Amino acid sequence: MADIQKLKLRDPWYVVLNLPTWIAAGTLFVLMCMTFLDVVFRSAFNNPIESATELTRLFMAVIVFSALPLVSWKGENIVVDLLDPFFSARMARLRDSLIDAICGIVLIWPAIRVWELAERSRQYGDVTEYLKLPQFYVGWFISIFVALTAIAFLARSVVRLFLKSEVSE
Repeated sequence: MADIQKLKLRDPWYVVLNLPTWIAAGTLFVLMCMTFLDVVFRSAFNNPIESATELTRLFMAVIVFSALPLVSWKGENIVVDLLDPFFSARMARLRDSLIDAICGIVLIWPAIRVWELAERSRQYGDVTEYLKLPQFYVGWFISIFVALTAIAFLARSVVRLFLKSEVSE
């Protein structure tokens, strides 16, 4: 797969690979503006935005889960490397590939479980407190992006194991 930084805006992969980043950045900007306005309304007019807490929860879920697949693919997640000096380069590649595969396999269960919970929420008609937004949309979003994260880990494992090159590091 091409390095993300080398792709151009006209390339379809550029859009596909950067869409989660744009979603997270756009949501963070909206969250920042909403928080600013909430503070201003609360302080100046003694009238806070009623649904600010609810929106903050939703926006935080969107920010965190939309960033997960790309962070996982690029290996920018938190890593404890205390044992690295004890592994040769070949064994380190094998170890890292195995860890990525385990992470990908383990993430399949939460993706399925969150989807099931979102479906249950849809069947019950669960909505948010203030805005009355259906809660299953957020569940679907989380489930899809956890599944994409699992795929990213599994793809990273295969690339690392068989192509004998580092993945975007």
